[in-house]
Amino acid sequence: MSAKLSRRRFLAISAAALGATAPALQAAPVTWRGFALGAEAHLTIHAPPLLADQAIAAALSQLRQAEQLFSLYNPASALSQLNRTGVLRNPPPRFLDLTRLCTRVHAATAGVFDPSVQPLWQAAARGEGISKAARLAGWHKVSVTEQTIRLAQGQALTFNGIAQGYATDMVRAALGRLGLERVLVNAGEFAALGGPFRIGLADPEHGIFAACSLKNRAVATSSPGALQLHGAAHILHPAFDRRPKWVTVSTEAASAALADAASTAFCLMSESEITAALARLPAGTNATLLAQDGSVKLLG
Repeated sequence: MSAKLSRRRFLAISAAALGATAPALQAAPVTWRGFALGAEAHLTIHAPPLLADQAIAAALSQLRQAEQLFSLYNPASALSQLNRTGVLRNPPPRFLDLTRLCTRVHAATAGVFDPSVQPLWQAAARGEGISKAARLAGWHKVSVTEQTIRLAQGQALTFNGIAQGYATDMVRAALGRLGLERVLVNAGEFAALGGPFRIGLADPEHGIFAACSLKNRAVATSSPGALQLHGAAHILHPAFDRRPKWVTVSTEAASAALADAASTAFCLMSESEITAALARLPAGTNATLLAQDGSVKLLG
């Protein structure tokens, strides 16, 4: 699975306010540009100015919280502390929630989705041998309780195959609490509140290869070839014994976190394996697969 996010990200939020009058919605949108989650961000809110300002503040607050929990680049994040010490006591509720989702997707994908690939990714990025790092991988070695999360000796985790989606869900929920009824959030993955919104599914080389319509759902896209590690794709199997089978995978689900994790794992899985995994995931989850020859398959 992926162990590093792109350092460039575009975050866009388009929202129509609950109960807003037509003239208010036709006014110029309120925008914000800056950095969030270590990358460039751009927020655009189509709502009355006061509500738009509140929405931007709420979105940025959620993104900062996500960074404090899941960032590999922030040495003070909960994830960095866990990787540094091997133990995280009294894990924050959202951190615990994310690890539990990891466990569910790990089981559904027969172990292909595995956040413990961080040492393997680091070794591959340095061009080193990966046999020792591969022996460290294994989500089953991670102990998760409400009181403590503990890693096996030498392990380190990455949530970069799921955290973008989780942050997207956090922003969507926060804007819903403000009373917004039509919102499209893109914090690396797309999540819709209301809708429908038409979303193009794009591959770095092939361009847009399919589209989906989102209403109160989310979609995530993974492209193994978007980043190379000394000739290897950046989405890694925990045993490092298989290469990506699809050039791009988009997964649609109720939550962006689930879609993000599934799309990451599905890149490494065969059509029959993906079909079996979808049967174990929540109803309504589906996948659009782009093959090397440009053909497209829809499963689910």
